[in-house]
Amino acid sequence: MPLYQITNFNDSTQILVWKITESLEELQDEVLLNDINAIRLNGMKSQMHQRAFLSVRKLMLEAGYSDFDLYYDQFGKPYLKDGKHISITHSHEFSAIIISDKIVGIDIELQREKIVLIADKFVNENELHRLKSKGVQDYIKKLTVKWGAKESVFKIRNEQGISFKNHIWVYPFEINEKKATALLQMESVKKQFSIHFEEIENFTLVYAFEKN
Repeated sequence: MPLYQITNFNDSTQILVWKITESLEELQDEVLLNDINAIRLNGMKSQMHQRAFLSVRKLMLEAGYSDFDLYYDQFGKPYLKDGKHISITHSHEFSAIIISDKIVGIDIELQREKIVLIADKFVNENELHRLKSKGVQDYIKKLTVKWGAKESVFKIRNEQGISFKNHIWVYPFEINEKKATALLQMESVKKQFSIHFEEIENFTLVYAFEKN
């Protein structure tokens, strides 16, 4: 079944994950889009992207919403009309959403060695040196968590000029802890975030909440 899992994180937060196995035609038959998103779908050149876009709407249906309950701001951040917060992510054959009373961000990433080649673009030298000491597999998994955490924080703040490397830090953590803390600091902004993560097959799912 394409609905991979539903997690009730707490009374006000739900995370839903979809494994995209359907064809584009199957998904189109099952999802009704509003006029704006129908135009967006038709403008997508990648069928994989189209299938991911539609699978997110399937997840919304599972959560009791439809595409008509969703809208985006000028920067592309999604919102629900009932006032709840939503964040959306997809990567390859997985998509996921998080819906909460609190402001949230979510990201899912495939674990792959390629991330080592771009690590210095989003993690500073001291962090890299510390991470490398635990072995290659641990290194790749932690880099993937860090990227997902920073992406999730970025989705929450949704502000221009944020640098993953220079403005967002993830404090040291271990994979088996499944949680961490992140800090965003830039200009007059200084905010902490609670980070939660888990492995789904060979992917890493990360979601973040802004601390009060």
